[in-house]
This record gives sequence, structure tokens and C-alpha cells, in this order.
Amino acid sequence: MVDASPLFSLEGVHQAREEVVILRDLTVEIPRTEITALIGPSGSGKTSLLRLLNRLDDPVSGVIRFDGEPITRYPVASLRRRVGFVFQHPAMFPGTVADNLRVAVELGGPEAEADPLPIARVLEAVELSGSYADRDAARLSGGERQRVSVARALMTRPEVLLLDEPTSALDPEIAERLLTTVARLPAEYGVSVVMVTHRLGEARDVSDWTIMLEEGSVVEAGPTARLFTAPASERTRAFLALSD
Repeated sequence: MVDASPLFSLEGVHQAREEVVILRDLTVEIPRTEITALIGPSGSGKTSLLRLLNRLDDPVSGVIRFDGEPITRYPVASLRRRVGFVFQHPAMFPGTVADNLRVAVELGGPEAEADPLPIARVLEAVELSGSYADRDAARLSGGERQRVSVARALMTRPEVLLLDEPTSALDPEIAERLLTTVARLPAEYGVSVVMVTHRLGEARDVSDWTIMLEEGSVVEAGPTARLFTAPASERTRAFLALSD
């Protein structure tokens, strides 16, 4: 039986930084779908929302649930093993690519160390050959770094991957290859993906569910195919038209 409960649910979430409101009374569910896209104008709160989902930040008020439980009940290391995060501009640790992949396991704690994915398998998952394991991470190209960062997040066998604009710094051809890789992950690794993107074509072509944000609030959420072809909100229609 398919689990119809939401993957994440947020109720009355408020976030502010230095008295600037970032998210305001945000209530939304992120379903157990394969890929969810977060879209909206710059400054709408997309990345801020994403960071709350594995406690890189905590809200000022409101409740966030993961897998039905308040997110604060999970030990942080355990939560981040289950909910991986890939940054927009990934940092590489000193050493080889293999060293960088092992860091994720070490930070994941005993649960991650008990059953990490093999290095060769995660490199294959992101379309890098096994020879990359011994390469100096500092010498990787931008596209290679982004792929290694996805592989690093996969090492702990997460249930969810949070991707913050993973293609924003890449040229179109490399971005398309990375997006093809991301699109395969749910089926091949059983991982749900929540992705912030400013490229609407990516959201339209890859995601199953889309959430439109503006000024820290949800404008509209629903199946991607419906939202892009027949949005319910006039504001969504205007944003999609402006971004074509």
C-alpha cells in the first residue's frame, strides 16, 4: 500500500533574520513524491525553506514534521543522515574524491558507518568513473564538484536529498547532464528529491510536484503538470509568463 502521508509538513512556520521576515506563517505539505520543485522569484524564501528541512536553520516559530514526527525529535546527525543536503556552491574537503565521500559517512555517525554505499556505486550513480576516486578534489571542474557533492550526499543512504539550485553555476550542457542524473535517483536509489530551482524548465521537465513561493508565503502547490499548464493562481500565471 502506498503511504499517502506527507514527507514533510510545515504548520505556521515563521522565519526571520535580523528583523527581516523571510517566511511568514507558512503552512504547506511536501508529498512522498519522487521530485518536488520549489520555485518563485528571488528572495521568495525557497532556500530558507529548504534549509529548515534538515535543520541547517530552525524557525522562529511553527512546527515542522518529517515522516510524521516533529523534526526536533530527531537527533541532528540522524536527521542529516536521512535528509541529505547539496549546496548551490559545494565545498570540497582537502584530499581525494574518495576522501570527500568518506567524510559524509564519518559525519553521519554510527548509523551511516554501519552500512555506507560503496564508493564505486555512488560515483557510477552520478556518471563518474571509478578512476575519480583517486583524483584531487581541488582540481575538479564545477560540474564535477557538483556531481561529487551529490555522490557524497548519497553515501549515507538518505531517504531525501535537498538540492539548492544545483545547476545554477553550470553551463547548459553540463546542467542538463546533472539534471538527467538527478531525475534517475528516485527510481534507482529510492530517494525523494526536493529541489530549489530558478530555471522553470527544470521544474517543469523533471519534478512531479511544484510549490510556488513569493514573499515567504506559498502561492500555490500541486502536481507539476497541472501547475504549469493550468495554474490556479493569477500570481503563478504571471510569474510563469514573465519567466518564459
